[in-house]
Amino acid sequence: MRITRVLGATLLALGLAAGPAAAASSPSADPSGDSGAPSQAGTSFRSATEIEQGQQATASGSTGDYMYWSFAADAGQRPTVKATVKLPEAHASQTWQIDVYDGLRRRQSCQYGAQTRTAAQGTASVELACVLRTVRAWSEPWANDPLPGTYYIRLTVAGLPASDLGLPVSVEVRADSKDVGGAAAVDGSLAQPLTPGIAVKSEQDGSDAQDDQGSKRSAVLSSIEPDGGWSSNWWSDRWVWTGIGGALAALAGIGGYALTRGSGRPSRIPPGV
Repeated sequence: MRITRVLGATLLALGLAAGPAAAASSPSADPSGDSGAPSQAGTSFRSATEIEQGQQATASGSTGDYMYWSFAADAGQRPTVKATVKLPEAHASQTWQIDVYDGLRRRQSCQYGAQTRTAAQGTASVELACVLRTVRAWSEPWANDPLPGTYYIRLTVAGLPASDLGLPVSVEVRADSKDVGGAAAVDGSLAQPLTPGIAVKSEQDGSDAQDDQGSKRSAVLSSIEPDGGWSSNWWSDRWVWTGIGGALAALAGIGGYALTRGSGRPSRIPPGV
């Protein structure tokens, strides 16, 4: 009876502990919510259009242009970037490419996905995809691991005949992430996410720089960040499995003690001894 009570209390505690882990693994953005999604793209890293994860951004441009977007990715996430380029009716063969850079503008390799594709003459659209490696909370300085911060998407045409330069195209871009959880946890974290300063805002104090109207200005970082702030997903299933392992070890010890201690009464001495 005592073992049953201990087991019930342990399972109840593990159920309460698993609740925050399940909440932490929920998507950071509504996959179907495209309200307020950007309808243009930047032309450089500094002017990259900010998008939220789960938003489907659109843009119009011309063949030969560079198009830039940026989004935020936190530790434990595995970002996936997808782009659809709708081509004009009359065009020659074109090769399109999508690249992803981190906050230090280091090009990140794709685990899998069609990062480069060639659209044959007359093709209506071409779809590109890039699945990045899991974002790590910390890494060695010499490594090229993905780290928390801003990520840049660059879309461009790599192979294009001169006759097709300037033809109008429309683009759809979307960034999503899969929460990997405790499997990607590391012992360490960055002091600050890799979000380079890209803008200047006016403030009443806190900066010595002033604009023409006399109001003080200070450089600000990228305004995009994950829901709940950076490194908000500190809880992961790694804690749950550690707790389950400890509970099972304790139950095994209690069960072994109950089986080996006997009835607690002295054994009978056989007659004639």
